[in-house]
Amino acid sequence: MAKWLCGLIELLKKIQIAYPIVLFVLLLVFVKLTFAQTITPTPILTPTPTPTPTSESGSESNVCTSVQECADQQLDCSKCIEYLASKKNEASGKAKTLSSEIAVTNNQIKLTEARIRATEQKIKEIQKDIGIAKEKIEELESTIDRATRLLIERIAAVYQVGRIEPWQIFLTASNIDDVFSRLKYLRIVQVFDKKKVYAAEQAKTDYANQKEIYQDKEGEAKSLSAKLSDYNTQLESEKLGKQELLKVTRNDEVRYQRLLSQARAERAIVLGGGTEVFLRNVNVGDFIGTIISGRSGCSTGAHLHFSVYQGTSPRDPSDFLSSKGVSYSYPESQYGYYGTINPRGSYPWPLDDSILVNQGYGSHPFAQQFYPSGFHDGIDIEGGNDNVKAVRNGKLYEGSYGGCSYGPLTYAKVEHDDGLITWYLHIISQ
Repeated sequence: MAKWLCGLIELLKKIQIAYPIVLFVLLLVFVKLTFAQTITPTPILTPTPTPTPTSESGSESNVCTSVQECADQQLDCSKCIEYLASKKNEASGKAKTLSSEIAVTNNQIKLTEARIRATEQKIKEIQKDIGIAKEKIEELESTIDRATRLLIERIAAVYQVGRIEPWQIFLTASNIDDVFSRLKYLRIVQVFDKKKVYAAEQAKTDYANQKEIYQDKEGEAKSLSAKLSDYNTQLESEKLGKQELLKVTRNDEVRYQRLLSQARAERAIVLGGGTEVFLRNVNVGDFIGTIISGRSGCSTGAHLHFSVYQGTSPRDPSDFLSSKGVSYSYPESQYGYYGTINPRGSYPWPLDDSILVNQGYGSHPFAQQFYPSGFHDGIDIEGGNDNVKAVRNGKLYEGSYGGCSYGPLTYAKVEHDDGLITWYLHIISQ
């Protein structure tokens, strides 16, 4: 470039062009070439990722110490959960005995404890991520603030000086060295300003990225905390279930099998296993039978088992029976184990007040321990007297089912014109 310029100057001297004009023309050409060759490339803005704390899987700190069986085998909580789930399934597949049910319950308790431990570990890891993201956000806020102040200062400086063209530098310079010094400084300032703008843009991108990570991790932490609370509640329920199982059966296999027989008999009846005879048509409120006092059939005590079916599918009696205050034969601490009811329908009740509930509808722990598929298809209740009444008009059938410890299980069935069937078990039909 220098040799080319010197040669051109000598040529122009020979053709007698004024030297200042020659120098001015050459300088403009040189400046244009120089600035054309020094364009600062635009960087690609990419968010800076937040590092995730390294999981020490298999290390001593991750061993599931809350379950001794897993701790002895140095299993982390993930492998412990798989191991205990397999053991529970194996125990569930065995013949239904009190010992097998206790084994299932014990494995379920251990499984829940392992899930609690795994969830606690996950929350701890996420809290670390949240801490890292929070630190980065604070750093980026400081960076953005500093970059903003610098840019404001540069904007003010540029506004005061105005835009300087290369020819203006040439005219105001004291000599040629001063021209090149000013041009070099101007180019450095321009590059510096661009870098600051790009740095500010990168900081904004990183800030948005870290805010998103922070919010995601916060949401995940809240979700896991809620899950942890549910697991703790579940664990309390499972431990109570084991205590009640031993209490109800008195740790006696014969008593346990008797309760199983009652549950199976109730299910068999609604599936057509009983012997039935049509008695008569009845209207809502008609007297249809009396609760058997004491032990009878597969029942260890006097009560009415009332259920509602659509064909062979059970329906919640609370959807049909009218709203009413009831009491329970068990304390509030056992509501979760035996279940509760929430009547909200329009049918009158099959028993007179006051209603005492012995067992609720659904898949509560007691039902899971004794009933087929772990589901109680009705409600067990007592009333102010033993008289049983039809809750709707329909066709009344008298039925019985054999194979129980205390004789046949007797019952009544009323078929209604819309396909619904109401069942009244442990009564003598009349």
